Order: sequence, then C-alpha cells, then structure tokens
Amino acid sequence: MGRIQRKGKAGAAKAYVTRSSAVKKLQVSLADFRRLCILKGIFPREPRNKKKANKGSSVPTSFYYTKDIAFLAHEPVLKKLREHKAFAKKLSRALGRGEWTDAKHLEENKPVYRLDHIIKERYPTFVDALRDIDDALCMIFLFASLPSGDRIPPSLTENCSRLAAEWQLYVMHSKCLRKSFLSIKGVYYQAEVMDQTVTWLVPYQFTQNMPSDVDVRVMLTFLELYQTMLGFVFFKLYTDVGLVYPPPLDLKKDEGGAGVGAYSLQDAAKQPVASTKPKTKEVEVNGHKVSSKDVRQAIKSVASAADADVDMSSAEPLAPTADDDDEEFVPHPSTKDASTAAALPTLKSISALPPSISTTLFAPYTFYLSRETSRPIFEFLIRSFGGRVGWPATSGSGSPVEEDDDSITHVIIDRPLVKKANETQEDRERRARRKYVQPQWVVDCINAGRILLEDSYAQGAVLPPHLSPFGEYYEGAYDPTLPIGTQQAQQAKKLYEKVKHSQRKREAEKTKLEQRKRDLVKQKKQQGKTKGATS
Repeated sequence: MGRIQRKGKAGAAKAYVTRSSAVKKLQVSLADFRRLCILKGIFPREPRNKKKANKGSSVPTSFYYTKDIAFLAHEPVLKKLREHKAFAKKLSRALGRGEWTDAKHLEENKPVYRLDHIIKERYPTFVDALRDIDDALCMIFLFASLPSGDRIPPSLTENCSRLAAEWQLYVMHSKCLRKSFLSIKGVYYQAEVMDQTVTWLVPYQFTQNMPSDVDVRVMLTFLELYQTMLGFVFFKLYTDVGLVYPPPLDLKKDEGGAGVGAYSLQDAAKQPVASTKPKTKEVEVNGHKVSSKDVRQAIKSVASAADADVDMSSAEPLAPTADDDDEEFVPHPSTKDASTAAALPTLKSISALPPSISTTLFAPYTFYLSRETSRPIFEFLIRSFGGRVGWPATSGSGSPVEEDDDSITHVIIDRPLVKKANETQEDRERRARRKYVQPQWVVDCINAGRILLEDSYAQGAVLPPHLSPFGEYYEGAYDPTLPIGTQQAQQAKKLYEKVKHSQRKREAEKTKLEQRKRDLVKQKKQQGKTKGATS
C-alpha cells in the first residue's frame, strides 16, 4: 500500500500556481511580473479543473505553470529589477536630503539590464527569429509614426524610425518585396527573406494621437524586446549580403527630410580592416637591439640547417606494397544515360539563370512623384523593383531626378485633370511623352507581376477595383476584374440555373406527392376487396 498523498501536494494543485502566489514567490510588483512574463514568453494557462488547481477554491484567477515560475526565479533580469528598486530608494533619499553629488553618482551608475540572452533563448536559430519578425516590424513602424511625449520618449521614436529605415533599405537592396495592398488601416507589404514570408503593416503618415485608454507600458515592454531582436536580425541580414551594419546616417540629409535616402549602404569588403600583425618587441643583448622578428628568423635558419645535414642521397625509394596493388583504381562505366546526366541542374547552371522579371519590374522606367502623393510609400515600392524615382523639394531633399528631366516616363499624380491656360509648347510635348497615372497603378502592377495598361489608371479616370493579393478566390466567386457585361451575363446565367433547379425540384415533389396519393387509393381498394372476401 502506497503512502497517502496530502491534499494540494500532487496533481493539478502542484502543477499550477496562481498569479498572486507567483508574485509573492518572486517578490516583485505586478507590473514587473508582467514585464518578466512578456520578455520570457510566459503566458497564463488553462487547467482542466480550475477548482482542483486552486486547491478547492472557485474564485476566478489566472494560472501559470509552476515550472515556468521557477524558471523566472533564476532570471538575471529579475536581479537587475531588484537592484533598480534599491537604486530608486537610494536616489529618492539622496534627493530628499539635498545630497546632489551622491544623487549624480547614483544616476551615473544606475543598473541596466540587457536582453541578449533572452533573444538567444527564445530564438535558438536565425530562421526562428525570422519567422517571428512580423509583429516586431508592425510594432516598430507603428511607434515610428507616433508623436513623442510624456509616455513615449523622443529617443524611442528616433530608434524605431532608424530600424524601420534599415529594414526598408535591406528590402530595396535585396529586391525581396513580393506583394502590397493599400487598405484602410495602412499599407500591407509582403517580402520573401531566406524562403520565409514576412508580412507587415505600415500606417499612413497622418497625425496620430495616442488614446488615453491604451496601456502603453505593456506595448513598450514588447517594443523593448522587438528592438533587441531586430538588431540581431538586421546585423545578420546585412552581413550576409556584404553590407556594413548599421548603415551610416547623413545628418544634413536627415534634417532636410531625405528619409531613407539619408542612410547610405556601404560594402563591407571596401572598409579598412585593422591590422592583426603582432607588434615586434625589441630587447637589448650585448649592447645590440634585437627584435622578436630577428629571433624568429634565427630559429628558422637553425631548423633549415638541421634538415640539410640529413643525407637524402642514401635514402631509397619505397617499393609498392601488396596493399597498393590491391587498391588500384578500376573504372566502372556509368549505367545512366549521358544525355540525362547532362540535363541535371548544377550549382553553376542555377546561378547562371536570369533573375525573376518581377524583381526588376520598374527597371526600364523613371518615375516622378507629384507633391500630393505619399513619397515614403511609393519610393519604397518603386525602388524595391529596380525603378528610379524623383520628387519635388516640398516632399524632401535628395531627389535624384528633377521635374524637367527627359528620362521621366511616368508621373504618379493624384489630382483631377485640369487644363492649364498658359501651357507652353514644350510643356505639351513633355506631357505627351510621359504617362500620367494614379498611385494605384504601381501597386496593381506589383501584384499582377507585369506592367498593366495605363489607360485604366489615367489621371482623372475611374479606377478599377483594388483587389487584395492575400485573398483566395475560388471558382464561381465574384470577380471584379471582369467587364461589366461579362459579370451581368454570368449573374443572369446563375439566376437562370437557380430558377430551373427550383422548378425541377418542385416538379419532382409534385410528382412524388401524386404517386403517393395513387398508392394510397390503390391500397384502400385492396383493403376493401379483402374485407368483402372474408365476409
């Protein structure tokens, strides 16, 4: 007979622990406990029997695995949080007493924790981090567009803007953008990085207001983790393509509103490498200075002289052994067809294949953005597919193309068509050489993988439906890309088939009802005949 188990010492009561018990065990505040759980990826669990897990109590509460809480107890960040709590007490005491020197010394030596070890724990491989980059990019681009204030420091907004620009620079350099969609929430992008699909959302550049009912502390904790993770990921991505990370920033261009153009990509191979040669050390021997280089040369000369003393002429060549005869190479003819073997792809043939046409979709064209279009969005889209783009000075500095450049093939414009009364002959000729299209044309061309006709997207024209490239369309569903006449014909055909089907169904039910009536009449006649025969 086994030992009797005490209540609450085994089963669900031992496997789970409530949030209040976890906070009491770790001796931290509720805010610090939430921060630790977010950083370590620990979340509440749902036991099968809450009453057993709560040791007989039915009070609603959150449960965590006991092993997860024990895992948190050995976290280095927890030690730093406790040190920061003691630091805050010492600083407030020094400020209250007017000890400004001690307060300054405490502020200079305040405890700071790092999240590098947490990133390595949560993402053991680079692919794991790349799969989880979607939420990080969405959060980075969101905080880059928010105004700084009391709840969001300016340094945080600046760092998010820098990370967002670094990601856009990599996507434009590697030509890995695949899809885009202009939605109400913002602009959706999808890229393919190292065979991993990355989708993120970028809000429109309007004046954003932080709602008062949003808990920014939770979002800032996630952002703190995402910033560290993106630093690791971007360093790996830039290093693999041979670029310097972080890309240097030109402060003059940044002050002029150059945006992504303020950063410059530099080849890592062209950067000067620090010399790794050991320094020669000089010592004085018998009044003469002798360096370590002289010592190494003397050692080499002594070793070469010792090798020369060996009489190599007396050495006889080694005779081949029996094992060497047995291991003689015997050619075997291949059983495979030579033509089939020659058709197999090799690494050289794969590397020699031309790149996909979609990555250089806009390479033959030069675009000019009108002042009412969003420059950051369409500059990123056009440059990601190999196109050249320019913009007016009101949209920022650093435009590589001027408005009167003869190489401009397309003008992205989003205003109604108005004829100018004082238009010169040169302006008319320039307008005739260029294609004036609305911004949706750029996104639809990217999603279609080819250059669409500009007539449907001309200035002032009614645009076709902007379809999401992320949706799945099945046969028989509504297709806005078809002409109106074809849609009406398909709808009329479906309606006709539906009416015909309902008519056939009603006729079948009517025939079935009549047959049942005839069967009942026949059955009653048979019953009457049997009664007359028995009587």
